[in-house]
Amino acid sequence: MKMINTMLLAASVCLVLATPLRAEEAANASSNAIETINVAQQGGDIAVRIDLREPLATPPAGFSVANPARVALDFPATVNGLGKNSQVLNEGDLRSFNVVQVGDRTRLVLNLVRNMNYSTRLDGKSLYVMLTGINRGNEPPAQQTGRFAEENPMNNQHALRDVMFRRGKDGEGRVVVELSDPGAGIDIRQQGSNLIVDFMKTAAPEHLRRRLDVTDFATPVTSVETRSMGDNVRMIISPTGLWEHNAYQSDNQFIVEVKKIVENPNKLVQGTKVGYQGPRVSINYQNGDVRALLRLMAEELGLNAVISETVTGTTTLVLKDVPADQVIDIIFQQKGLDMRKKGNIIMIAPRDEIATREKLEFEARQQINELEPLQSEQFALNYHRADAVAKLLAGLSPLAGAGSNTALRMLSKRGSTISDTQSNLLFVTDIPSKLEEIRTFIKAIDVGARQVMIEARVVEATDSFNRDIGVKLGFTNSKAVQIGGTGVYTAGGSMAPSTASSSSTGGMTVTPPMLTQTPMGGVNLPSYSSTGGTLALSLFNAAATRILNLELAALETDGVGKIISSPRVITANNIKAKIEDGTEVPYVTTQQSVGGAGGGVGTTTTVSFKSAKLSLEVTPQITPEGTVRMALVVKKEEPDWTRAILQNPPIKSSVVETDVVVENGGTVVIGGVFVTSSQTTTEKVPLLGDIPFFGWLFKYKGDVGDRRELLVFITPRILSDKLRLD
Repeated sequence: MKMINTMLLAASVCLVLATPLRAEEAANASSNAIETINVAQQGGDIAVRIDLREPLATPPAGFSVANPARVALDFPATVNGLGKNSQVLNEGDLRSFNVVQVGDRTRLVLNLVRNMNYSTRLDGKSLYVMLTGINRGNEPPAQQTGRFAEENPMNNQHALRDVMFRRGKDGEGRVVVELSDPGAGIDIRQQGSNLIVDFMKTAAPEHLRRRLDVTDFATPVTSVETRSMGDNVRMIISPTGLWEHNAYQSDNQFIVEVKKIVENPNKLVQGTKVGYQGPRVSINYQNGDVRALLRLMAEELGLNAVISETVTGTTTLVLKDVPADQVIDIIFQQKGLDMRKKGNIIMIAPRDEIATREKLEFEARQQINELEPLQSEQFALNYHRADAVAKLLAGLSPLAGAGSNTALRMLSKRGSTISDTQSNLLFVTDIPSKLEEIRTFIKAIDVGARQVMIEARVVEATDSFNRDIGVKLGFTNSKAVQIGGTGVYTAGGSMAPSTASSSSTGGMTVTPPMLTQTPMGGVNLPSYSSTGGTLALSLFNAAATRILNLELAALETDGVGKIISSPRVITANNIKAKIEDGTEVPYVTTQQSVGGAGGGVGTTTTVSFKSAKLSLEVTPQITPEGTVRMALVVKKEEPDWTRAILQNPPIKSSVVETDVVVENGGTVVIGGVFVTSSQTTTEKVPLLGDIPFFGWLFKYKGDVGDRRELLVFITPRILSDKLRLD
């Protein structure tokens, strides 16, 4: 992308500089004159000899302009004695000269081909001016105002593909031109009140040669016209008001932006660009009058200036290629001056004088306000309460009451208000200027507030589980067995064959013939729930009448529950809405008190309540883009009876506070409030349950857990200003 910053340069206006008349010059005011001008070329330099009737006391003041290149010399108290006002020379880089006489002053302007340095020297009645070339390293580049691409050396024909107009985000008008290739030469310049864009050696299709009326886009541009001009295409952009433009090219796309300028009364040259933007001038001003220099700088900028008589003194400036508005700022800093702009007229005076004048104006205005007769006016309010607006005008907040800050009082010292709540009328008595401000203020605030419906869905999800696992091992013997060789036998028991069945949920069940018996000398192993899946295995030895029972049990339950509530509320824009659901927990406190003369001790019981609720606070704000900004506060409180102290439970609280932006009808989710509890229990046979690995045959383990999560879904919906039932 090649970006060129167009700069306004002085084209034809010459800066008129004046120096004060010295005594010896004043004496010869009627006799001095320019008689002859001779030019001689010396290598690359040019020597100009100016012969006068009388010798000069000091060299004349002069300045140079870069574009167009020229050098101007001012001769005070001197007339034109050449008998002509201009002459063509064509000596090297000196094309011609012009002589202009205004009153008793004469200006000599040397018109150059390119910018050159100059020096002056007095020799008797002659003044020598030496014009020397500027080194290439210091020479400013040739002006390329609005040139975005060089013309194609192959002379190929370029073309416009499309012309579009858009409105920028800041209200600027954007003309977008699609080119066939990025090599087209483009010149852009301001001509009168229009902006002219020329596309060199470019063709435009028939459907693009048209005039676009873009007034409805509400930009500074009213129309864009594209026409063919021989081998070129000319685009005429017609803006209105005060504007500035910026142009840039990116590949095959050329864009011109026209932006409205908001006038700044403190700037000499209006515009949004940073820095000084006035025409660039070069000044060699030796010990000259400040008032004359300011007047001539204002002429260069095209300003209507009123310079106070108290602006006095002289100044010396040697500046080269400096913006004219920067020159004025330099003079203001040197001489302690300031300006005030009213309309298109600027007033220049010392800072102290301006400050004193403004102070007197403020004091006079204050005295007028104190003496101005009062007037009364009534206002019928449609959407606001009259008493609330009365407090606003008096500087009192409707919520804070009379103790709030009164710095924003809109009424004057003598102003007063009366409100009638029944008719909702507001009567204001004040000076006419204040009544106008109050009238504008009430018109701005007395509008219908847009409303928002807040839909909240509160979901409390629970996840509980129970996991049990264990082994039951039983051994019985119904036959008497001798213990060692002692002759002592253990007694068996009677057995009766029977059939046992068991259920299985996810496990495997083996049901061989089982016996019901009365164990003799057996061990009481841990018990477990039989509702889960079991695996039972019995080993039976008929010869030995012994039975070995091995039974495995596993139980796992997982349950998920949801509690859903969906409250809805409608509230106005920027007004807080609150939804609560819950209960209050009583708290009992006891306090002992000592009696009076009897010395008895009494007990006082007090009951207070604390809230344990689920609450939601929402403050919606409708943005200009149509989205809804919400300040959310979600609070969940519940009593914890497991930790109660003297039957007074503590309150567990979970709070989420956030600020989000949601589209109209969109949903935002607030979660992350978890409550988790778990419990593990183990039952085992003493000693046997502690044996590594084999201990699982003699113990039973159970896990119980509970987890809850709170989720809140918020959906704002902007209601139409006028609801209608079809």
